[in-house]
Amino acid sequence: MDMMEKIIKVPEYAAIKEKQNAAWGSGNYALIGSTLQLSGEELAQRMDLKPGSEVLDVAAGNGNATLAFARRWCNVTSTDYVDTLLLNGQERAQAEGLDVHYMLADAENLMVDYGTYDAVVSTFGVMFAPNQKKAASELLNACKKGGKIGMANWTPEGFIGQLFKVIGKHVAPPIGVNSPALWGTGKWIGQQFGAASSEIVIIEKQFFFRYPSPKFFVDFFRKYYGPVHKTFLALNKDGQDALEKDILDLIKDLNVATDGSMKVPSDYLEIVVTKAK
Repeated sequence: MDMMEKIIKVPEYAAIKEKQNAAWGSGNYALIGSTLQLSGEELAQRMDLKPGSEVLDVAAGNGNATLAFARRWCNVTSTDYVDTLLLNGQERAQAEGLDVHYMLADAENLMVDYGTYDAVVSTFGVMFAPNQKKAASELLNACKKGGKIGMANWTPEGFIGQLFKVIGKHVAPPIGVNSPALWGTGKWIGQQFGAASSEIVIIEKQFFFRYPSPKFFVDFFRKYYGPVHKTFLALNKDGQDALEKDILDLIKDLNVATDGSMKVPSDYLEIVVTKAK
């Protein structure tokens, strides 16, 4: 082999997803996910689907988008590859008397027939799939021609995007895997969906993280938010203290509350792709 030849390492997606599954299954994401319900409601309002539409929620988590579309009388199939998250979502739907179908499924291998759904949606979910191109392809394949793909994705520059960078500074991400926040860039969305779409509409939005204090947020995410929870566990005491300081510094830079509480805006993209007929 020529010494100048580059060795390209293919990410071990199966091993990466196994670790991701364990991370999302740890803590209690439902306590955090439910605070993001507004994003699901706004996406459902924006997509304006008629009652009876067949909707697939990909990487649904505890079901924010699932509930929003079901409340508008859509026939929703809610999917995730973490069974405990699906159970959380099912409990929420049952509490409201909503009829939702639940299915354990990997965003990179949905195992659904081509062109089955009027709409395929995901709020802060599919963006975490390690094989990003494959996940984008699965969204397109599941959607009918002329149907819609709706997403809410954190941007690289926003609070959560910067939180990913802080985490990555302390525990390196898997080799060859891009940041999930790539899904929050218009350029990448255009590259993945442009050729197969008749229209892509992207709106820049903000979600405000409201917590009693910055320290409360760090402790809450450390206990309940899987990726943060696992990052802290991977560090020794000095590393944990350094990570906490970096997160608190990030919050300090972005916090707009002046009363000791936390009110941090986090930018995200609300995306609606219309698949070409």
